[in-house]
Amino acid sequence: MSAYSNLLATPGVGRIITAQLVARFPFGMISLAFLLHVEQVTGSYGQAGLVLAATSLGQAVAGPLTSRWMGIWGIRPVLILTTIICTAAGTTIALVEADVLFYIPIAIICGLSTPPVQPAVRTIYPKMVNSKQLTPLFSLDASAQEIIWVLGPVITTFVSTQVGTQWGILLAMVLMVAGGVWFIVLPEVGRVRIPRSRRKLGVVLKRPPVLLATVVGFLLIGGTAAIEAGVVANFGHDGIEAGLVLAIFSIGSLAGGLSMGHLPIGPWALARRMFIVFVGTAAALAVMNFWGLALMLFIAGIGIAPALAVLFAIVSSSVKFSDTAEAYGWVGTGQLIGSALGSAAAGFLIDHNGPHGAFIAAAIFLAVGFLVPLFGKRWHPDLRGREVGPLPDTEPITLPSAG
Repeated sequence: MSAYSNLLATPGVGRIITAQLVARFPFGMISLAFLLHVEQVTGSYGQAGLVLAATSLGQAVAGPLTSRWMGIWGIRPVLILTTIICTAAGTTIALVEADVLFYIPIAIICGLSTPPVQPAVRTIYPKMVNSKQLTPLFSLDASAQEIIWVLGPVITTFVSTQVGTQWGILLAMVLMVAGGVWFIVLPEVGRVRIPRSRRKLGVVLKRPPVLLATVVGFLLIGGTAAIEAGVVANFGHDGIEAGLVLAIFSIGSLAGGLSMGHLPIGPWALARRMFIVFVGTAAALAVMNFWGLALMLFIAGIGIAPALAVLFAIVSSSVKFSDTAEAYGWVGTGQLIGSALGSAAAGFLIDHNGPHGAFIAAAIFLAVGFLVPLFGKRWHPDLRGREVGPLPDTEPITLPSAG
């Protein structure tokens, strides 16, 4: 744990981790909040799934695009613009009761304007710490991210079921504004200038580690989103059991992230961590009662934050600094699409097969999420004994002629 205490003693690290956590917290709430609210309004998980798919479509386009904009216009202007638009769109869905045809275009706008906080902070981190501290920092950040992806739905479920589904969305919007403002005004955000990338949009995906991280992140978060929807459907909207089970899921992930964050990252690291998540989720299918789900999801959670830390590290060590924002934009897009499509797939299967359907969807996502790094081992860089950090941007130098 000394590595983490040394990190937090580094000037600015503690506050930027906390601020970006609050700014990104709504990302772990919006998918489930939309699912619960639209289902409440329309009476159909299937129609709610269409709204989530529309959100994911917007996010798919926005992730790498807004990340590249930060290299053109700067981090702060892009974050301010996207935060304003996304908040307005989400608030509209919460306050206007309409049919699914109204919600879909608004959801697309909400997805298109998702603030690129994740690629921004991932790009800033290497400028704040040395290369030896970067892997523990990614691990600490990944553990914090699990608060977003797992504890966020707990809060959303509680507020939506106990107060009202529209309030689950509105709470996410309040946090988006408050966290966004806090993050934007930090001096570390103003000091970092992302160089303009000279490559075409999407070229960074030709780097195998970036593609691997994007695909596995999509599958991992898709699986966890399906689990969250399944837990809510299993225990219903009115009790606290769903929130407690998801909290235990969160505790497992936090424990895994903090206990495994110091381990060297070898070529099998990602497959091993994904296997833990898959086994726990698959076992949950056999025990749909409170204590059985709590235990199996605790086991599954142990692999989540460590897997995310590996994703961040292999991306950071595989691209130039000018390409890091876009690379993390693709990884973030994969995760956000996974969250939306995982919830959507679970919603459709819940309509036809009950809560078991959601866990079947989750198990499929996570099985593929284990097989991809297993068979894609050659794409996984071996970071044992290597510095973790972006490659330097270099340009050809014209030498004067000897004649």
